[in-house]
Amino acid sequence: MSLTLDSYRLLGRSGLRVSPLALGAATFGTEWGWGAERDESRRLFDRYIEHGGNFIDTADTYTGGSSERLLGEFTRDNRESLVLATKYSTLRRPGDPNSGGNHRKALFSSVESSLGRLNTDYIDLLYLHLWDFTTPVEEILRGMDDLVRQGKVLYVAISNIPAWQVSRMQAIADLRGWSPLVALQIEYNLIERTGERDLIPMAREMGLGVIPWSPLAGGVLTGKYGRDDLNAAATTATGDGTRRSVTIANGALTERNLAIVDVVREVAAESGHTPAQVGLAWTLRNPDVTAAIIGARTSAQLEDNLGALGVDFTAAQAARLDAASAIDPGFPHAMLARDTTLALTRGDLRVEPRR
Repeated sequence: MSLTLDSYRLLGRSGLRVSPLALGAATFGTEWGWGAERDESRRLFDRYIEHGGNFIDTADTYTGGSSERLLGEFTRDNRESLVLATKYSTLRRPGDPNSGGNHRKALFSSVESSLGRLNTDYIDLLYLHLWDFTTPVEEILRGMDDLVRQGKVLYVAISNIPAWQVSRMQAIADLRGWSPLVALQIEYNLIERTGERDLIPMAREMGLGVIPWSPLAGGVLTGKYGRDDLNAAATTATGDGTRRSVTIANGALTERNLAIVDVVREVAAESGHTPAQVGLAWTLRNPDVTAAIIGARTSAQLEDNLGALGVDFTAAQAARLDAASAIDPGFPHAMLARDTTLALTRGDLRVEPRR
């Protein structure tokens, strides 16, 4: 079914309406060596808005703070029409142990800094960016709730964290009357599907909208890498400032992944779309996904990504993509799905699953 950016969706267990593709602003600024200059960033922002988009994603340390500063400039005339999402947790001052992490001091300091850079009085959606394995969940949840009560944050969310911690936090928030988590941001794409084991089912059950980051697997699903890059992966320096080196360092270039890309290319050729559009469209087919984050660096890339909203797969094409990228569900999921296991609880009765 074809979509448009103004085919708005509710974000998790909230009434907030967001576009099915979020504009990722990690590419706004060149401090990381591969982003967009200010003028190109402005064109990306304007084109996204012109197409009806309203969901913008950034973080306090993206491009050294330039991402938030540029968004503060770009949103000056239409701030109320947008849903601005930012994050906290990453180290903001090297050598200062309390400038990063999930604790209350880092949370409040980061939010105050983000509000200044974004030139706004409030943040629509605040994510905990990275789990630090040390901060008590009650401290995190109470701090987030205090920010909501102060009006500095409207909704809170979480990313890059084990599923059991999220479900625990959501239960505590519900029981204590604190602001619930409304979104879960995870890596999810045709190459990285392990979130289907626990994270995505947990989000469905606990009322969180799933927001995939890197839906094109760092550009691998665009088809721009080939077998020659597998050899280069062993020798390419990871600090040369290119997106390719980051992709190599993250281990995204493997024979398995390139085999998936082969199928993506085949489906793209059959359907008259680009591999990037096929990769994005596959992610959006999952009913648990609210919006995928696109991270274009040029206007041409943005227009290509937006074309994913018009992609329709045949049943056979969807099945081929699913089969090529299938993962082992692992324990206990594989065991519980066996016919022999089901027979122990159902016998020969037919019981429809809850949807």
